[in-house]
Amino acid sequence: MKEQKPKYKVSLSEVFKTIIWPRKKLLFIGLVLIVISRLAGLVLPGASKFLMDNVIVQKDYNKLKMILALIVFSVFVQSVTSYLLTKLLSVEAQHLISELRIKVQKKVLSLPVSFFDNAKSGELVSRIISDVEGVRNLVGTGLVQMVGGLITSVVSLVLLINISPTLTAVVVFPILLFGFISLKAFASIRPIFAQRGKIQAQVTGRLTESLAGVRIVKGFNAEAHENLVFKRGVEELFENIKKSLTSTALVTSSATLLLGITTAAIMGIGGKQIMENQMSFGEFLSFTLYLGFMIAPIVQMSSIASQFTEGFAGLDRTQELLSIPSETDDINRKVVLEKFDGNIEFVSVSYAYPNGETVLKNINLSAQKGSVVALVGSSGAGKSTLAGLVSSFLNPSEGKIFIDGKDLSTLTLDSYRKHLGLVLQDDFLFEGTIEDNILFSNPSATKTELLEAVKSAYVDEFTDRFPEGLKTVIGERGVKLSGGQRQRIAIARAIISNPDILILDEATSNLDTESEGLIQQSLQNLIEGRTTFVIAHRLSTIKKADQILVLEKGEIVERGNHESLIEKKGRYFELFTYQSKI
Repeated sequence: MKEQKPKYKVSLSEVFKTIIWPRKKLLFIGLVLIVISRLAGLVLPGASKFLMDNVIVQKDYNKLKMILALIVFSVFVQSVTSYLLTKLLSVEAQHLISELRIKVQKKVLSLPVSFFDNAKSGELVSRIISDVEGVRNLVGTGLVQMVGGLITSVVSLVLLINISPTLTAVVVFPILLFGFISLKAFASIRPIFAQRGKIQAQVTGRLTESLAGVRIVKGFNAEAHENLVFKRGVEELFENIKKSLTSTALVTSSATLLLGITTAAIMGIGGKQIMENQMSFGEFLSFTLYLGFMIAPIVQMSSIASQFTEGFAGLDRTQELLSIPSETDDINRKVVLEKFDGNIEFVSVSYAYPNGETVLKNINLSAQKGSVVALVGSSGAGKSTLAGLVSSFLNPSEGKIFIDGKDLSTLTLDSYRKHLGLVLQDDFLFEGTIEDNILFSNPSATKTELLEAVKSAYVDEFTDRFPEGLKTVIGERGVKLSGGQRQRIAIARAIISNPDILILDEATSNLDTESEGLIQQSLQNLIEGRTTFVIAHRLSTIKKADQILVLEKGEIVERGNHESLIEKKGRYFELFTYQSKI
């Protein structure tokens, strides 16, 4: 698969403004702690020189005790500062990750329905949970360790020059070469990490789908196919990881090689200077230890840089998602629908997909308060699209929709949608109990309202047979229930929301004949006084509709009530007669 550059690339200034600067106090405290820790660590090399050249030679036991006490104290300081760093910054990093996940999840739910038509739920879950993980290195101990390491290296360099300018000069060149190699390597790793996030999200998305549809997989004996698809995704992920590991290994190997050569040079030059009395053994030991303190942070910084690169790649993908316009970003939607009467009017409304394919053409209709509008027609005629326009899930490509005389495109979505009630063909239920799913549309409903909705939708007809009743756990998407049972719960969910506009998309599609008879009466009670749009393939269920619209190829070809359309003997008559014979 060809590497793709992320559509959005986060800049250092953005990270500084949005992540670093708001936490400047914590990071400053962390920086102070890391400086104290690193300075305490420099006690050992200095003490070693004094121990070798002064204490041991002079056999001064009092000074020996003082040095040991100083070393123990410095180790104690390092331990305390290390603990405080973890407590402050690592916890704050996890807090930031939690905040970002909440922010991204909120953003995703604010996106238009059309976005989800082209996105996999499993892939979105991966982006919400995984992509933000890398920021822990920006706010956690990684950043202050990098800064602290830089300070340690500079201080150590000054001390090394003070001991031996010649040996220091031998050390500096390999370090500069290592820095150049690291910069080049990590510049090439960032797009690899960005691509890894995409691949991982795709693999997660497909795995989620196959697990959710396990009955279809097994029913069609397709386990081998799903295993192959997953294997290909995992192998692609492996190839991506291999590329990043190769680049990282280049940096690590370069460090090993250069440090090995540097060590050999120091041993040779330092040994010669000791033998020629140009350097004491204590100075050489001290120089070696200071050198370790200078080089160790540099090597550590290369590892931290790799983590930063991964973090930036995740932020790129996160920001790409956050930059997608939300439904609420429309500046024209400023009018709050204070009161809803229930009159809906379509004026020359057309709708086309982004690719230009027209679904609805020049739709004109008027639905008065409390009336029932039935939408019928062949599959793909545009019935669900029209319902999606009423729900404001879709926006017209042309024309206007008016709600009580107000342009729907100017209404705030929350003030309009709170009047909506939906019973869709895909009777989606959430993991939890039957009661949880019914109360989903109105969590503040009273016990009396709950029982009334249960009774009206004839949910009690089957829950009374369950040991746990309404507290019965139904499994993911209601897998433990029959289609008819799920449909009745969906209807009860709509009833308890007490909507002003009701959209029924095949609301009785999953019911047997007996259940359908029960539900028809409950639906009749539900739609009374409400503006209702009904999509039905069973034409016998819409005989009492005030207005029936017959759609074909995105256009209204007939309209009227049941009797008038039968008298016309047109398309509706054909459909009704055909179903009556079945």
